[in-house]
Amino acid sequence: MLRRFLKTNDFRQLLRRSLERRVNLRTIRVASHQPIYVSGDSAEMVYFIESGQIKLLMLSPEGKECLLAIHTAGDIFGELCLVGLRSRLEAAIAMKETVLKSIPGQAFLDCLDSDSLLEGFARHLATRISEQQRIIATLLTVDSEHRLGETLLLLARKLGKPDIRSTRIESKITHEDLSRMVGTTRPRVTHFLGRFRGLGLIEMSSDHHLIVNEKKLANYLNAA
Repeated sequence: MLRRFLKTNDFRQLLRRSLERRVNLRTIRVASHQPIYVSGDSAEMVYFIESGQIKLLMLSPEGKECLLAIHTAGDIFGELCLVGLRSRLEAAIAMKETVLKSIPGQAFLDCLDSDSLLEGFARHLATRISEQQRIIATLLTVDSEHRLGETLLLLARKLGKPDIRSTRIESKITHEDLSRMVGTTRPRVTHFLGRFRGLGLIEMSSDHHLIVNEKKLANYLNAA
């Protein structure tokens, strides 16, 4: 039986094992920068990331792109199809070569039910909602430099690997990607990154990976 209080990582691992036992799932390989789906496409499938990385984007009425989230191996996305939406509101784009499993929405729910994963899925959704609420609150209440710092901490926790200097983000995140996440212009992102580097809060490795000193950056943001 599933433990009463299931952690997010536990749910991801159990879901992976559950899907691996289902041999009829479709495997999709997506090249870097190619879409899995775009806004307006039919919303029928839930996707599980076996390897790689995707980003979710939404267009504003003015045509500007808003980066909603970045998902990596072990994550699921496209689950809004479960609420009855007939078409996608967002676009899902591979950030690197990515391998996915796709499963029809009802089959996904049946899988969760049969393997006692519904509670874990509910907690997963609650965590997603909490993250989105925090992002919205940050956008409305703090300045763009602080929002950038919070975004870097989020990416370090989500995509980072331990480094002797702190946390290394091995995935390529462009200044344009950061500007979409922060809700400001690319030049301002570049300016703030330069300031963070000057303060020793971040640095670039010799192979051009961003290194975030999480403790220093968090302290800087708390003192601001």
